Amino acid sequence: MSTGDTDLLEELRKVVADDSSRIEKLQQIAALIRNSGSYRWVGLYDVDRQVGEVVNLVWDGPGAPEYPRFPIGKGLTGSAIQERKLVNVGDVAADPRYLTALGSTRSEIIVPIFNGQRDQVVGTIDVESAHANAFNENAESQLIDCADAIAPLWAAS
Repeated sequence: MSTGDTDLLEELRKVVADDSSRIEKLQQIAALIRNSGSYRWVGLYDVDRQVGEVVNLVWDGPGAPEYPRFPIGKGLTGSAIQERKLVNVGDVAADPRYLTALGSTRSEIIVPIFNGQRDQVVGTIDVESAHANAFNENAESQLIDCADAIAPLWAAS
């Protein structure tokens, strides 16, 4: 883990421990993650099993997602939730599971956020790029660490 990664995780943990509202914290977190990798767009989502939907809580980037709510089994996010693992797609146009967030997205990575027992996905980090194959193994590892650092914000929901 690089110094930049360590600094990001420390910043995320500070935000998680802060006295702000959950939504304010999540908005700060989306911005921190987006800036850490010079990503074009970052969204944070809740998995609402009661209503069977994935719900966008906050986003940071050029626009709101085209699908702020969608069924749990849909899209790349649905795959990450069902398979309980990261989904990294280098060319979303070639993947039939892709649900458009922004029309100019070329690649997307979805990182599951787990509950305390790590047996259920309770949220996701969605990161998008206008470039194909934008997310390498280092980005995957950093985003998994981010998901673990911010997971306490889903424990209380």
